[in-house]
Amino acid sequence: MDTLYTKPDAAQDKSEDRIAFEMLFNRNYSNLVYFSFNMVKDKGEAEDIAQDAFITYWNRREEVAGDLDAIKSFLYTTVKNASLNLLRHQKVIEKFTLHLPELVDDKNIINSIIQSEVYSKIHYAIESLPPACQQIARMSYLDDKKNNEIAEELGISVNTVKTQKQRAMQLLRPQFTAEIFSLLILIFLK
Repeated sequence: MDTLYTKPDAAQDKSEDRIAFEMLFNRNYSNLVYFSFNMVKDKGEAEDIAQDAFITYWNRREEVAGDLDAIKSFLYTTVKNASLNLLRHQKVIEKFTLHLPELVDDKNIINSIIQSEVYSKIHYAIESLPPACQQIARMSYLDDKKNNEIAEELGISVNTVKTQKQRAMQLLRPQFTAEIFSLLILIFLK
């Protein structure tokens, strides 16, 4: 079980708490924004909701178990509830002219969490690639650019782009389970 930090006590230094919190924020902020955005469809609101979730966690951290799964569960639940509250508020303001997106049901929320986590793992894995390979993988798989566009933009041959993409897949494969790697290939071959 991953543990971010133990319950605060007299021996624990405040700077350790802040470092652990920064690490938690850096690893999960974009996932939470994406999760909220899938519900509220407003990037600014989604960012505010994610930030508020971290503030709420920080203020209530003594009440939340110190293991990473409990913390992430708390953050996702906080974001989900805040997103749903925002949607309800908008619905009241606009006198039922807006309909809650289909995402509100639990099954779609779970799928959205899983999708956020998978995309996060893909981003972290791509960051571990060698610089040239990383750049081409990012441009191809995340920015959805064609091989000839990448070659032209970087001033390299199309064959070099293809070779770097193959190398990226070879380096990424061991980092994922078979299921996630299959999903990765489906996403990248769309």
